[in-house]
Amino acid sequence: MENTLAQQLPSISSGPGVYLMKDERGKIIYVGKAGNLKKRLASYFIKQSHPDLKTGVLVKQIASFETIVTPSENDALILESTLIKKYKPRYNILLKDDKRYPSIRIDLESDYPCLQVVRKTGNDRAVYFGPYTSPGSVRDTIKIINKAFKLRKCLSDQVVSRSRPCLNYQMGLCLAPCCYPVDRQAYRKMVDEVRMFLNGRIYDLIRKFTDEMTAAAEKQAFEEAARLRDKIFALQTTVEKQIAVTRDFVDRDVIAISRNDMVAVLVVLLVRNGFFQAVRQFVFKDAISPDHEIVDAFVKQYYGKSDYVPKEIIVPLQLEDAPVFSGWLSEIKKTSVRVILPKRGDKLRLLSMAGENASTRLTRIMDEMAAGSELLEGLARRLQLKAVPRRIECFDNSGISGSNLVSGMVVFVDGKPEKKSYRRYTIKTVDLQDDYASMSEVLARRFKKGHQDTDLPDLLMVDGGRGQLNIAVSVIERLGLKNAFGIIGIAKKDVDRNEPTDKIYLPGRVNPVNFGKDMEAMFLLQRIRDEAHRFAIAFHRQKRGKTALHSCLDAIPGIGKKRKAALMKQFSSFQKLREATVEDLTATPGINLATARTIFSALSTLP
Repeated sequence: MENTLAQQLPSISSGPGVYLMKDERGKIIYVGKAGNLKKRLASYFIKQSHPDLKTGVLVKQIASFETIVTPSENDALILESTLIKKYKPRYNILLKDDKRYPSIRIDLESDYPCLQVVRKTGNDRAVYFGPYTSPGSVRDTIKIINKAFKLRKCLSDQVVSRSRPCLNYQMGLCLAPCCYPVDRQAYRKMVDEVRMFLNGRIYDLIRKFTDEMTAAAEKQAFEEAARLRDKIFALQTTVEKQIAVTRDFVDRDVIAISRNDMVAVLVVLLVRNGFFQAVRQFVFKDAISPDHEIVDAFVKQYYGKSDYVPKEIIVPLQLEDAPVFSGWLSEIKKTSVRVILPKRGDKLRLLSMAGENASTRLTRIMDEMAAGSELLEGLARRLQLKAVPRRIECFDNSGISGSNLVSGMVVFVDGKPEKKSYRRYTIKTVDLQDDYASMSEVLARRFKKGHQDTDLPDLLMVDGGRGQLNIAVSVIERLGLKNAFGIIGIAKKDVDRNEPTDKIYLPGRVNPVNFGKDMEAMFLLQRIRDEAHRFAIAFHRQKRGKTALHSCLDAIPGIGKKRKAALMKQFSSFQKLREATVEDLTATPGINLATARTIFSALSTLP
């Protein structure tokens, strides 16, 4: 195959561009860029050996390739980033949003943006700051912002009109655009100042406010001068807590990487005006790419979407595309950006500090993984499993009197929830409250592919004890998956019988498993069961709320298809609709005051 692909090289352009590697099914498995396409592709197909593991593995998977010629290497860089986001190739390093830590979101589409704490970033016009290492650090940051700036505190995307302002306005913490006319340009200026603060531009803000305070005092606008003085004091208090790490006042990010055969940890030290501000951590598991490729991919993806790029980006090794990165970032950020590898001085000391942080965090991650691995190995022994249960799936049903019957599946990998793999099931063939029939349907739908399924669990757990366990075993055997993975049932303890803990049942065994003193394994199974219960109930409530919302709106005169859809989008649940005031209803598109009063009156008469 390599010889066949090598024969295509003479027709390849020697100019810059992007290449897409495909496997035998035509799926794109790698996207790369090159200043010289012919030379780069020749390095894949002409060389007999490859210097790194990833390239060797990749070449064996390539069945065909495609090239796209671009006017410049800068254009190739931009196109490469776009295609990686689009196709998410298997052998590219993908910078995933860290959902474990909170970030601060500002929606620039809103007329009066506010601060929102989120754990998942989206591809929208909003800007995100973080992730922060703990919810406490986010609260401290927002507390400082609230003290110095009067952004609105309500968390809706758009301002909802109110008859009177909330307590924040009376405390002087909000301008109350929900009640009073607030100049949008002045408010936007304040939002820009908050963005400067979140980007670490505190000294620039202090200088800006000092100049404005002096000008206000000269005009004898003493109230305005006092307001600016209070802002300066609040920011100076923040500065006093920062640690100086360089003698200049240059903004820079310092990148370091530490890795072993299992995990690569990349950290970024944020230095603003010579002061250390924060450290951010990114973890890449099962990464076979060399260090320079991980750092290369990180720089492209992280700074390509960042709201602020510092003047210097310090990297831990020589990057082939460093000049291209500098030109690209300088162009899109409209300011000079340097990507450098220091050799001595304060910058090398900062790089060493970042390296120590990366090593420490890698050690901590490995310790956590070792503890989790030991726990799972103990669980495998207790449950007599053939393999360590790295992937555990748990099912639970939810419903009331046979209505809105649903089931939820949660997935834990290495003892931690993998929420992207969670699944919701609406029961289709059962009309009554029959847990056994519901479980049979759901498991048949989940495992219908049999051994062709590439994501089979190591352990399947069903909530409900021996009865549900027997149903699960019969379904799995019918689908030809007998002995493919372990199956257990979990039942709550019987308080009346003074049972000390929940019970775990194995197929073909009457008595529950005795965990003895090894209660950590039991706690893990209980946590998974509780998560499945929470997930199923949340889905049931959502469906039940939509059903109630539909039925109550159908009975109100003047509410047609469009207005019903608008109300459902605005309130999403029956409970929220019942709690809405006339003013809240009027804020819904297409609902005038008279209709709002009709809806409010109709809902008030409901039991």
